[in-house]
Amino acid sequence: MSSFVIEGGYKLHGEIIPQGAKNEVLEILCATLLTPESVTVSNVPNILDVNNLIQLLRDMGVKVTKETADTYIFKADEIDLSYIESEEFLVRCSKLRGSVMLIGPLVARFGQAMIAKPGGDKIGRRRLDTHFLGIQKLGASFSYDASQSVFRITGKHLKGTFMLLDEASVTGTANIIMAAVLAEGTTTIYNAACEPYIQQLCRMLNAMGAKITGIASNLLTIEGVQELKGCRHRILPDMIEVGSFIGMAAMTGSEITIKNVSYQNLGIIPESFRRLGILLEQRGDDILVPQQEHYEIESFIDGSIMTIADAPWPGLTPDLLSVILVVATQAKGSVLIHQKMFESRLFFVDKLIDMGAQIILCDPHRAVVIGHDRNFRLRGGNMTSPDIRAGIALLIAALSADGISRIHNIEQIDRGYQNIEQRLTALGARITRIA
Repeated sequence: MSSFVIEGGYKLHGEIIPQGAKNEVLEILCATLLTPESVTVSNVPNILDVNNLIQLLRDMGVKVTKETADTYIFKADEIDLSYIESEEFLVRCSKLRGSVMLIGPLVARFGQAMIAKPGGDKIGRRRLDTHFLGIQKLGASFSYDASQSVFRITGKHLKGTFMLLDEASVTGTANIIMAAVLAEGTTTIYNAACEPYIQQLCRMLNAMGAKITGIASNLLTIEGVQELKGCRHRILPDMIEVGSFIGMAAMTGSEITIKNVSYQNLGIIPESFRRLGILLEQRGDDILVPQQEHYEIESFIDGSIMTIADAPWPGLTPDLLSVILVVATQAKGSVLIHQKMFESRLFFVDKLIDMGAQIILCDPHRAVVIGHDRNFRLRGGNMTSPDIRAGIALLIAALSADGISRIHNIEQIDRGYQNIEQRLTALGARITRIA
């Protein structure tokens, strides 16, 4: 298990370019299974989850060609369906959360799929009901082997229908869309997720010959087609990295320019950081975060304590609440962080408390942060990363802290952040990776 050793207290300076969006690329790679023709995908991030999914596609029979450092060509014209039923395939799926999005394309094109209950972050229950109920409404049948935690799905003749999703699940919506594009007739999905990742998936599928309308809304209409062709697609910049770098600049009192952020796709993220008192300046498609010695959390109009909560798009993504929480520890004022969508994502705050942060964990979903206003700095600590987003939040805390910090289990950070120590070292951070 690898670790980071971080010498905190150094200001950062310079420019940084966000990687391609992790949450988008996992959907896009699964969608390449929908056609036997070549699909070229660029701005692919070099991160653990993505690399594992690419290798899984290779082993399924997809021909994968690396055109440049961040561009791949996928050709799924000879899929090995026997491999999809193998023990090796199921074991690997169980370790990769994104593998659940293989179901829609496999059932749509081949009429069958097997999938193990997927792994990923340890952030509480992440049920798959939306995925299965939606594809089931298209005509697929499901069986579950509880002893092996394996789902078997069959659906030779999917047919379009109307469905109202019980939750606006991003991966669930993606799976249903990918199943519906090759179904007979028209599918209407209400309460669909409408994150930029879903919008990108729909635009890519339309470029392949699908007929999807209502993109960017929560009401999608999909007219099924018989086949899809190849296309070229570019992944958006990762909004979670953009938010992480904003928080990192504020927490360390640094001036950083974040380049090529696709500002129109950031939604409420910039405003959420402004509510913490952080100054941001949009310069074309870049964001300048100027050096600030102090930043003050806003109050609501009636003077009550600020609450920052996650919500389905266009609300604030839950993936940034960990970063916002740690940044608030050095602000002036107090804020209630309300993590509504996952039940165990705030449990990392004990590590911040050990570093000197003033945080009251009210319950699994809520934490009150009382900002230090830099009256004293966090102190270095020894900690373990429980998931991707908590991992980057702990790294931000360590960069701002007095003394040496060690973060273990950094494979969790590697799952979502590309070459993070080299990129931050280029800005002036002191980070060493130890195997």
